[in-house]
Amino acid sequence: LSNPDVHVFCYAAAAIKKVMDINHKLGGLNHVFWGGREGYQSTLNTNFKRECDHMASLFQMAIQYKKEQNMNAQFLIEPKPREPTKHQYDYDAQTTMAFLHTYKLQDHFKLNIEPNHTTLAGHEAHHDIWVSSQYDMLGSIDSNTGDTLLGWDTDNFPMDVAQTTAIMKIVLEQGGLGLGGLNFDCKVRRESVEPVDLFIGHVGAMDTYARGLRNAAKMMQDGVLDTMVKERYATFDETDIGKKIEAGQATLEECEAYAKQMGEPKDVSGKQELYEMIRNRYI
Repeated sequence: LSNPDVHVFCYAAAAIKKVMDINHKLGGLNHVFWGGREGYQSTLNTNFKRECDHMASLFQMAIQYKKEQNMNAQFLIEPKPREPTKHQYDYDAQTTMAFLHTYKLQDHFKLNIEPNHTTLAGHEAHHDIWVSSQYDMLGSIDSNTGDTLLGWDTDNFPMDVAQTTAIMKIVLEQGGLGLGGLNFDCKVRRESVEPVDLFIGHVGAMDTYARGLRNAAKMMQDGVLDTMVKERYATFDETDIGKKIEAGQATLEECEAYAKQMGEPKDVSGKQELYEMIRNRYI
């Protein structure tokens, strides 16, 4: 989509149209745009803005064609920061959402998040799932994880219960994934050479997510961590100035007056270790 040659751009557009036609014929519920090669290797030979403009133009074409074909599938973009290109335009969830808002595409897309890509971007595995969910942009999850000591997309099966618990808590809090789901686009490790390893990988990953779901449900039912987080932000709920700030109605002068009235702020512990200890009770 971001290639500088118009022939390549049109070839890609034709391929996208073909896949949309197949998806529509099969009654697909989602349509993922994977931008794994949309980026650049060197600033010397790249017009960054122009390439992003071209990508947006193609997405607008896809939106128009979707309407013309009465296609109901949810459009999804899957962020990825690098590999094979050095810097990719849909680097992470926040970058991708900024792109969608810049080109007024946000009402037509949600995000398909792969935790392996999230760790490649330098975040915790559940970070992009959390961020996109906060802005009602989480549409589906590509459940692969990766080895954080390696700088490429290893597509491991998810086997970390703490990680799946964090992810499923986010999914539960937003009421599910709508038309999306958990996709296992994973691979066994190089040394796992027996056919049974493929079955073990899928079964083990599904069990890991099932355990994460149970843990997250119990965590939310007990409400201990949620109550602690609410208390941490209580001053915004309990003061007039806090309510005005969140409503977008406060002024700098009012904030200054409040600061003078209250004096020097006190140090308040974030209690991260306590949160982590409580979280571990559910793992």
